[in-house]
Amino acid sequence: MERLDKAALNALQPPEFRSESSLASTLKTLLFFTAIMITVPIGLYFTTKSYIFEGALGMSNRDSYFYAAIVAVVAVHVVLALFVYVAWNEGSRQWREGKQD
Repeated sequence: MERLDKAALNALQPPEFRSESSLASTLKTLLFFTAIMITVPIGLYFTTKSYIFEGALGMSNRDSYFYAAIVAVVAVHVVLALFVYVAWNEGSRQWREGKQD
């Protein structure tokens, strides 16, 4: 019974296959894309609303809200796609390095 309990506890613990440097790298990547996810869409929203849609194109305030929101949503999708791409390549790189050991 005691052996079975130890085996169950060992199965619940995560494997130690990642080094501290890979965890730090993953955290830096996550924090970088978090900051980009917050700043880029909001910045693009207000910039395109004020300078492009209202300033350069002369749209009304109501129309500029709508089109600036579309730009912000597209920016969110681009940042998400970049995050997935970077995370996928980082994971496959770490997997290849682990295979060579």
